[in-house]
Amino acid sequence: MQQIRAWMSLAVTPVQWLVDVPQRSWTWLDERLQARDELIAENKQLRAQALLAERRVQKLASLTVENFRLRDLLNSGERLDEKVMVSELIGTNSDPFVHQIIINNGFDSNVFVGQPVLDATGVMGQVTSTSAFTSRVLLITDADHAIPVQVNRNGLRSVAYGRGHYDYLELEDLADTADIEVGDILVSSGLGLRFPKGYPVAEVIEVQHLAGQDFAKILAKPTAQLSRSRHLLLIETAHQQTAAVNRGE
Repeated sequence: MQQIRAWMSLAVTPVQWLVDVPQRSWTWLDERLQARDELIAENKQLRAQALLAERRVQKLASLTVENFRLRDLLNSGERLDEKVMVSELIGTNSDPFVHQIIINNGFDSNVFVGQPVLDATGVMGQVTSTSAFTSRVLLITDADHAIPVQVNRNGLRSVAYGRGHYDYLELEDLADTADIEVGDILVSSGLGLRFPKGYPVAEVIEVQHLAGQDFAKILAKPTAQLSRSRHLLLIETAHQQTAAVNRGE
């Protein structure tokens, strides 16, 4: 009987295997589906991590560029002994004919009307009004603005007037025979005791000698990045510091 049972067991083995096929197939399929779900979840997680890493890289790149800008900005104020304060642009005037910006410092930070404002590459304008935490700055290109300048090459003095265009200033009081050329750098002359002396203002881009006219028409492009700079310098000259001390501020 033992031998018969062995032969019978051997005979029914294929049947048992066939009966077990659905269960084993389901187990195999379930394992594969579970592994697929795990792979999909892991893939999503890795993609999310990659996006986060890419965002960090982009942010680091942005911070690196911003640090370079801030370093240039601070270095531009270290050349002279004026008192400087870093500020940030937070708004612009919506009127296209009014060249004004708003910065995030006001009289709470000792900002005052008439204070010069620069960026890393040149003079931008001056403060025209202040509130507790913000100030309004009139840019040098505004039609109501004028700044005393001199040609850096030879010291020739003039006044640069805003004409309501970000691309240029105009010098209108120089004689037709004045020694000024395209490419000359105009710097603040310090006359009027408003703007500190020696900061870049503009570069001459056009000199027109008009027949029958006593004065030449001269256009100069501002060196400051008027429509792009975000971080700015507020300057307090020695004269302004003395005036503030005399006022008891």
